[in-house]
Amino acid sequence: MKLEITAESWAYARPFKIAYVTRTELPLVHVRVSQGGITGQGEGVGVSYLGETQASILADLERVRTDVEAGITREALQELLPPGGARNALDCALLDLTAKQVGKSVFELTGLAADPVQSVYTISLDEPAIMAEQARTGPSSHLKIKLNADRPVERVAAVREARPDAVLVVDANQSWSLEVLENAAPRLAALGVALIEQPLAAGEDAGLNGYSGPIPVGADESCQTVADLEGLASGYSVINVKLDKTGGLTGALQLAREAKARGYELMVGCMAGTSLSMAPAFVIAQMCRFVDIDGPLLMAKDREPGLTYDNGLVSAPDPKLWG
Repeated sequence: MKLEITAESWAYARPFKIAYVTRTELPLVHVRVSQGGITGQGEGVGVSYLGETQASILADLERVRTDVEAGITREALQELLPPGGARNALDCALLDLTAKQVGKSVFELTGLAADPVQSVYTISLDEPAIMAEQARTGPSSHLKIKLNADRPVERVAAVREARPDAVLVVDANQSWSLEVLENAAPRLAALGVALIEQPLAAGEDAGLNGYSGPIPVGADESCQTVADLEGLASGYSVINVKLDKTGGLTGALQLAREAKARGYELMVGCMAGTSLSMAPAFVIAQMCRFVDIDGPLLMAKDREPGLTYDNGLVSAPDPKLWG
């Protein structure tokens, strides 16, 4: 088996701001695995808030090059690398390779449908009027609003006024206190918000034990892999599954299935990225109430052939891309 690793940087269409960082470009790693003239590919962005960088992902991949080129299986990969961007890129590339080798789609291999899904479009954190304009011109009827602890209700109200038709979810990216949550939640419910994602900091969300507000609360940074389900604060009712967190589609399916078995609803998310990151996330989307795979809509350009978006409705990936 041959392994090719490429460091790439993709520009955002506009500066992308969340509670703790503003980005103008996205460094990622593109992986190809080839065997017998057939090539599978995958993409890893990594988990920046856990210290992952493009350089660390490249180092992780180089460290296992010998094992991969000796013909590693996806099962063995789960033990060889920890969850993160490197394992994600390799896991998805190996699954793409397998699908091509056996002549079956990933959907057939996983037993999941390939139905179109409705993705949110992410509204970057900014002044309320600017966020309203992003919403007004946004290419989806479902919107995800990035917030911090400064005027969260005012920002959402501006978006709601601009898009009275839209389904709204909000993402605080760990920036709120319990007091902010309890104060904002009833007013956000009145604005029709369907989900509050990760309001409190991971590791400091014990205040959500026993919390029962008017809007479901989703765990993102507080739930990386299936191991984090045990002991998760009881106020969470939605789990955000991201392939960079779980280390690929193999781990994402494990987390999604176990979370559903425990009664959680699911969201699939992304760390931005091209359609090559979104394609395996589309598989998880078949199991989810909330879908956030809008990465290509945030970028200045995309891979070809990319996923097709029609007012946020995403169709299954072209086999030439992945799967």
